Amino acid sequence: MKIRGLWITTALVAVGATAAFTQVQTPAVKPAAAHPTTMQPDARRAFFGELHLHTVMSFDAWAFGTKVTPDQAYKFARGETVMAPASQVAIQQGVRGGGALVAARRAWPLDFTAVTDHSEYLGAMTQLDDPTSAFSQSAIGKELSKGGQQAFFRAGALLHVEGGGETAPEMKQAAAAADGWNVEVKAANANYQPGKFTTFVAYEWTSSPGQGIHMHRNVIFNSDHAPNPFTAVDSNKPEDLWKYLASVRRQGIDVLAIPHNSNLSDGRDFDWNMSDGRPIDEAYALTRALNEPLVEIAQTKGSSDTTPELSPNDEFANFEIMDRVYKGETSPRQHGSYVREAYGRGLVVQSQVGVNPFKMGVVGASDIHNGLTVSDEDSFAGRISGLDKKTMLPTGPGARAALGMARMVGEVGVRPNGQRENDPLQFSGAAITGVWAEENNRESIFAALKRKETFATTGTRIRVRMFGGWGFNPAMTSRTDWVKQAYAKGVPMGSDLPAAPAGKAPRFVLQAMKDPDGANLDRAQIIKVWLVGKDYRERVFDVALSGGRKVDPKTGRAAAVGNTVDLTTGKTANTIGAETLSAVWRDPTFDPHTPAVYYARVLEIPTARWTTHLAIANHLPIPKAAPATIQERAWTSPIWFTPPKAAVKG
Repeated sequence: MKIRGLWITTALVAVGATAAFTQVQTPAVKPAAAHPTTMQPDARRAFFGELHLHTVMSFDAWAFGTKVTPDQAYKFARGETVMAPASQVAIQQGVRGGGALVAARRAWPLDFTAVTDHSEYLGAMTQLDDPTSAFSQSAIGKELSKGGQQAFFRAGALLHVEGGGETAPEMKQAAAAADGWNVEVKAANANYQPGKFTTFVAYEWTSSPGQGIHMHRNVIFNSDHAPNPFTAVDSNKPEDLWKYLASVRRQGIDVLAIPHNSNLSDGRDFDWNMSDGRPIDEAYALTRALNEPLVEIAQTKGSSDTTPELSPNDEFANFEIMDRVYKGETSPRQHGSYVREAYGRGLVVQSQVGVNPFKMGVVGASDIHNGLTVSDEDSFAGRISGLDKKTMLPTGPGARAALGMARMVGEVGVRPNGQRENDPLQFSGAAITGVWAEENNRESIFAALKRKETFATTGTRIRVRMFGGWGFNPAMTSRTDWVKQAYAKGVPMGSDLPAAPAGKAPRFVLQAMKDPDGANLDRAQIIKVWLVGKDYRERVFDVALSGGRKVDPKTGRAAAVGNTVDLTTGKTANTIGAETLSAVWRDPTFDPHTPAVYYARVLEIPTARWTTHLAIANHLPIPKAAPATIQERAWTSPIWFTPPKAAVKG
């Protein structure tokens, strides 16, 4: 079937009956129509965007003091100045001053954005802003109206009770009065500017099957309208969400879901089993692979690539790890929580049932909860709020609290189950998504997301792409038309290598370019994960190094690039590193009988972490409990190799 210029051929396995879902009216504001591109693949450009953002319409964001609306969030993302309520800035950044509004502007505009407010009782909390509303007068409304972390815990507990519990009628009525889904759809369409700024109708399905356990998904629609969201109150099982997605496609709307914060999933996101406890079977693997082609690998709540425990031979694995939040109270389950291990587990499952359920490309995002999506380290002050460093940077007690030197105003400190509240120093700066697409519109960018021609960065505008093939010339990157040749003779990231010619090992061509306003590049690496019997192995290869460095054949590692960060100013001198790194790399360990997956990681030279920027701005000591500098990075979506079934070993 053909929908608005996009051919949709995906068929999904749906187990069991699918519930009926309510169709909302198409908003009066319609975006300009886009058309199928006639551009060739080598004309694709890198676009940067946000696929995970919250506003006042999310229950937790409202509890934290957020008043920024979806409409304002889109305007801020595309580079306009918005006026944030001073009350929000006072609560979230501890910044108080004259006036009712504070001007906020992003340092540089994004190309695309999806506001993904929590779907559970969407917008209900906004009814508490009207003291005369029925929700404000209800018992639960009076309890929640105080805001703060107590309201967050209380509302969160209500939202994760299947069916909504005894408070469901009040919450449902408040959500209906807020008309939240139409607010979201209208804001996305009103701010869509094809060719300049792309918006997506979207929401977050907020499944939390235990205290602090994240199995959330961001649901992204390729349309100017969509049915009412399927929520975690309806079901907290991903399999049921996938049935909803299948029903949406039957209505002529393409859609996908993106798991995030797998690092906080307690091992459940990439478990060996399905929600009912049975081992993954072929139907589950196929359905998941079709519905969830992407995974969020980094955001403010840490990196979900890997950890030193899971990847002990990876010298750069210890990067922005946040699963230790409750260590000492509740030990985190790392197995099943990280993307690199998921790539290995996917190969194992595929060898058993014939389908890889974890065949995912990567995206990055913020998960910021005050509507102001930022991605620069100096525009962040911990927790999950973005800011304009010129007008909203915390000072005094607010800065000390953000740096772990004092307690935040209203902070509870301990969760209801006795766990300590999050350490502010463990929060990361926001990440972003890069896509290689022909044009900046919904059709082109959504198509790039579906085919997984994506990359994620920790907020920097590194542009990176990778191709795999059997006939690449080792010197091909010296040609001006190398990208055209790479598409013609190979496959881009997010794809599968074709069958291996006899006696051939694959070559991968990789190029990374620095952020135009950022730090130089340290190195580019290719990470290989391959099947070994009923297990997997991994190895990191340095394929391009700046400064003429070489890999030591004895250790298999290269010398550190150096560090030019001035810890009195937070500035980095680009006197080391490279502006561009390129490589054509042949896998020296290739076995044509062994399934494998390859993805790239690119590191910048060291730069100041957000904690360092904030400490310097406030003339405070740089916290010793957090690294003073970090190496910002980018990850590409993988390229998979699957040998013919008859040739697979074991």
